[in-house]
Amino acid sequence: MHNPLVGSLLGTAVGDALGLPYEGLSPRRASRLLGEPDRYRLIAGRGLVSDDTEHSCLVLQALIDSRGVPEAFGRQLARRMRRWFLMLPAGVGMATARAMLRSTVGYGPDRSGVFSAGNGPAMRSAILGAAIADLDQLRKLVCVSTRITHTDPKAEQGALAVALAARCARVESDPDATAFFRLLESELVDEQAAPFRKRLNAVKASLEERQPTTEFAASFCRPGGVTGYVLETVPVALHAWLSHPRDFAGAVTAVIRSGGDADTTAAITGGIVGAAVGRDGIPPEWLHRLSDWPMTVTWMDGLCTCAQRSLAGESVVAPSLPAWQVLPRNLLFLAIVLGHGLRRLLPPW
Repeated sequence: MHNPLVGSLLGTAVGDALGLPYEGLSPRRASRLLGEPDRYRLIAGRGLVSDDTEHSCLVLQALIDSRGVPEAFGRQLARRMRRWFLMLPAGVGMATARAMLRSTVGYGPDRSGVFSAGNGPAMRSAILGAAIADLDQLRKLVCVSTRITHTDPKAEQGALAVALAARCARVESDPDATAFFRLLESELVDEQAAPFRKRLNAVKASLEERQPTTEFAASFCRPGGVTGYVLETVPVALHAWLSHPRDFAGAVTAVIRSGGDADTTAAITGGIVGAAVGRDGIPPEWLHRLSDWPMTVTWMDGLCTCAQRSLAGESVVAPSLPAWQVLPRNLLFLAIVLGHGLRRLLPPW
């Protein structure tokens, strides 16, 4: 039997690493410059992860420390996110950076967030849905996780949608799209959720027409691809999941081909589909060549094991990566990303 928690975390990491070189490129430029997203293209055919995967690991660590109690979870996640921020991560979002500055100077987890509808909360929510079965507990944890960095209700709505999708994926081999949308709409009854409900209707209509995810994204988003706005990112990720519910490669490559914020869309999609297919459903070559250190596949496996034990009631200490490993890794990662960015200045256009 597959392990949805392991599948979700590793699926997030693989999607993140595959999409990272394509981040910010239009579909046309990405195709001309990098080719198909069928392997890792950042450096030497090896996969490196960004903040999407790092935040998912922070969420699991906080779940271990808190045993899933929402108030304690918020304190632990805020503490770990502050430490993560001080380790100079590359590519941190503006809203998250501002929130972490506020947290660092003393704002609590319920007051540190800033008004933004960016992707930060959504990118770290699939792992919550893969870990937590109880719907009320899941709602509370998503709310706490979101408000540490983002206070716009749309950010929380998107994060909850991702968590519910992963929760559905972990128990249903072939998800009933109608039932899923009915559940999601029952959670989004507030008047403030009207824009999101409108986006969901577009997803449903596209799925009924059997429109490919790339075509849906092209008609739904700007010409440059999917932006960092949660009401673009989450609908595209949901579309890819429901179009390829047990085809990890098909779902992840579809959102990468859609362009734009490709590492985040692929990380979210990978986290959802990974919860359905488990580790064995992720292409072995992609797992084998995921070579980030110290956040290795083995380390993430161990983190998932600790999380499962903690949520089962055992007293477990969350594994952490030492600063002497994380800081040099982040500086090297920044250099690689900058080098990749310089490469983008050159043809083909």
